[in-house]
Parts: sequence; C-alpha cells; structure tokens
Amino acid sequence: MREEKKKSKIFLYFLLIVVIIFILNFLILFAGKYDKIEEKIEEKENFIKNENLTIVRMNLPAVDNEGKGVSTILKVELKKGDGKTLVDIDDLLFWADTQHSIRIAKLVAENITKISTSNVDLIYSVEANASLIGGPSAGAAIALTTIFALSGEKPREDVMITGTINHDGSIGPVSAIFEKAKAAKQANIKVFLVPLLQSRDVIYETRKYCEKFGFTEICTQETVPKKVDVAKEAGIEIVEVANIEEALRYFES
Repeated sequence: MREEKKKSKIFLYFLLIVVIIFILNFLILFAGKYDKIEEKIEEKENFIKNENLTIVRMNLPAVDNEGKGVSTILKVELKKGDGKTLVDIDDLLFWADTQHSIRIAKLVAENITKISTSNVDLIYSVEANASLIGGPSAGAAIALTTIFALSGEKPREDVMITGTINHDGSIGPVSAIFEKAKAAKQANIKVFLVPLLQSRDVIYETRKYCEKFGFTEICTQETVPKKVDVAKEAGIEIVEVANIEEALRYFES
C-alpha cells in the first residue's frame, strides 16, 4: 500500500513538472510572438512616442553605386540616458564621413529646440544598404529628425530633403539632385527640399560620335552636359531652402 502511494506521488510530481515545463514553453513562445508583433507594428509607424522612447523615421534620398536615385529611411531613437550618441549600423565604414554631420546636426537641433541632449541617448540608423548614402548629403535630414525627436512632434511624411548641414543651420549643396528628385517622386513625396540654386541641375548624357579616316571609321563615346529643370523633369514640387528653420516649416504637420 505504501509502495503504491509512493508511486502515485512520484507520478503526480512528474506530471506537475511536465505541466510546468509546458506552461514555461508556452509563455516563452507567446513572449517571442508578442515581441515580433511589436516589431511589426513599429516597422509600420514613422513616429512613436511614449514615456521612455521617441522614434522618428524620415524619408531620405540617396544614390546607389550605379548612380540611380533611391529612397531610404533615416531613423532616430531618443531614450533617457546620459548624452550618448550611437550609430546602429553594420557597416561602420559607411558612417566614417557621417560622424561629423551627426555632431553638427545635434548642435543645430539643440540650438533650434533649446533642448539639451545631455540627459538622453540618441541612436541613428539607416534602414538600407550602407553603401547607398554619402554621409554629408544626409546632414540636413539628420538635423531635422533630431529636432522632431527632441520636441516630440511628428513630421510630415510627404516631404523629403537633401543637403549638407553647417554649424549655423545653413544648408549646403549636394550632388545628383535630379536622380534624388526622381526617387522622391517614386516614393510618393509631394515636396522635395533642396539647397539654394539647386532646383536646376546638370546631367550628363552620352552619345556616340563616329569619324571617317580614309577607309576607316573611328567611333567614340562623348559626354555632353545638359541643364534640366528638376521639378519639370522629375514631376515633383521642388523648393529651395537656405537653412534648417526654413526647411522645418515644410515638415511641420
């Protein structure tokens, strides 16, 4: 009798352990799915704000290795911290020329918002292949996303900007305006902001030129410059802006 009770207790203990393991596995699985759901929700939102975190995503124009314009996403995360500036990207070489742009952008953002970054951490990332973007040309966009992260306000999603950033908030010139404007158009952007005097661009077309020398014909490829009205050719509204404060007015909802 005692032996049977002992076996019964062992069986109950074994059954209890199995149930506990099952419950733990279920909770772990559910937690994983919940995290993935949160990640998917976050991926769809360009602006998130709560007590501990602010995330701002902004469309960013770029040019790939073949010279074609593409649209990428610049993301800035703001968390409570002690003034760290972090870059969340695999290819650190890409950001070698962007570190200076980020430092200047933070300075400009602090000056405009009058908000210090000493008690927060800022994490910058580009949700695209790192080889697509040159750091300086993203300077104006970095400054603007930092401003909206600090102020906790949502920027318009149908505006895009390209341009370098200077310490006084002025926006400097960049290259490949026409290609970037076409990329902005494809991304359903309504207003594309560019530095002063860059609403017109110069593109280079190649043409074949052949010349006869006796019985021989020699052909070469020539590169010919062509001025283009970016707004007309790309089919998008182009606005020239001199500084971040001017650009900010177009991004404000």
